[in-house]
Amino acid sequence: MTYSNRFSRRGFLGRSLGAGAALAVGPTLLTACGGDDGTNITKTGLEEYRKAGIDWQQAKGRTINIAVIPATYFTNLLEMLPQFEELTGIKVTVEKIPPAQIRQKVVLDLSTKGKQFHTHAADPMYYPLYVSNKWVVPLKGLLEDSKVTDATWFALDDVIPQWRAAATVDNELYGIPYDGEVTVQVYRTDLYDKAGLKPATTLEEYAAHAKQLNDPDKRIWGAALRGQPGAGQNIYIYSSIFREFGGSWFDGSGKPTVNSPAGVAALTWYVDLLKTVAPKAVTNWNWPDIADAFAQGTLGSYIDAHSSAAVLLDRTKSTVVDSLGFARWPAGPTGKRVTSIWNWSFPINAAVPKEEQVATWLFIQWAASRETQIRTSYAYGGDTKRSGVNRTSLWESDEYRSSVNAGRDFVTAVQQSLAEDQDIDWRPRVPQWPAIGDRMAVAVQSALTGQGTPKAVLDQVNREIADIVTQG
Repeated sequence: MTYSNRFSRRGFLGRSLGAGAALAVGPTLLTACGGDDGTNITKTGLEEYRKAGIDWQQAKGRTINIAVIPATYFTNLLEMLPQFEELTGIKVTVEKIPPAQIRQKVVLDLSTKGKQFHTHAADPMYYPLYVSNKWVVPLKGLLEDSKVTDATWFALDDVIPQWRAAATVDNELYGIPYDGEVTVQVYRTDLYDKAGLKPATTLEEYAAHAKQLNDPDKRIWGAALRGQPGAGQNIYIYSSIFREFGGSWFDGSGKPTVNSPAGVAALTWYVDLLKTVAPKAVTNWNWPDIADAFAQGTLGSYIDAHSSAAVLLDRTKSTVVDSLGFARWPAGPTGKRVTSIWNWSFPINAAVPKEEQVATWLFIQWAASRETQIRTSYAYGGDTKRSGVNRTSLWESDEYRSSVNAGRDFVTAVQQSLAEDQDIDWRPRVPQWPAIGDRMAVAVQSALTGQGTPKAVLDQVNREIADIVTQG
């Protein structure tokens, strides 16, 4: 559902940033770039870009400032900036900011019209906040302007539909996805094959498999899911379980319903799983802790971002490189599978002058184009190939599929999840999400650590969310 009321800068800072919210996200793959550092990419010719029927030099002499997180999928892009500057005559300055901090700095910049960043790596859950305050530019005008966009060359429809939907508010697109992920089931093929198990198709089956494999005396635990509190940490996982159990964040009148019977059942399943088949420390684990434990051979399975496979493939640290299997999220009692809808996308700061908005759009069009997606993924000259490209056509290409094949059924699981399992209401797309996500995260961890029953903590947080929505 959509809310039209404004969520003020003061309200946002007071409820979320002031409370010290650490809104972390999925894997950022902070491995160092190796090989020839992509220099062969930056030397590649510009002919493909010049096929676009636009004047790439129309904003020549402008400077734009961008903010991204320090992840390899952005490192690959930044190594190509000399190419973009040659193509357009636009100078680009870059600030790398960790995920939690980038949200804070960008909100402060946008809300004060500071014009520090022309564009940035945007959290999809922040678009309702941005749009309700008119901080970002609707892209329809730029997309339909043949002077600045070659619609055929750019092929917006090729960008993964649900990722575009995540950057859309009230049927208006405000950001272009650059890189993203889905959540998948990861399992040890050696343990599963020995036990005669197939990857789980339901949550009930997933828990049963985990119990069958659980053997702490041999330092093997059946499963692990994120327990650390945060809107992008435990709520990143819990939201899928909640929706699979049939939970809705709000009813038709806008009242929160996180404490519905479906919500209580979902949190009970989550608590029981981690209590019975996961290491005790899991209540404070985020995705790197889980991936590291799996790589060390101490977990039978986990569910998390497909890009976490990069950790498991590092032969200097992983003992399970040759025993990796992947499958879609197991379905909940409703029969529904719900992966995350996560991507980093680029919006345009509405406060910067029109001429600089055009320069920013040229950068976004270049970064999100099929050609740049290719050059930063399977054609990249460094060690780390991107595994979260934004184009459906690339996920269907043999070149890309072979470059990211991390193990048994990896590509199939990701493709099916992208096509069939993405739920746009996975988390509530409302301006108040930062505060709602923060409160939900604390409530869920309280249940995971035994500080309250699932029913009690959800009743309490439901009241808190009602207050947040009412206050705006």
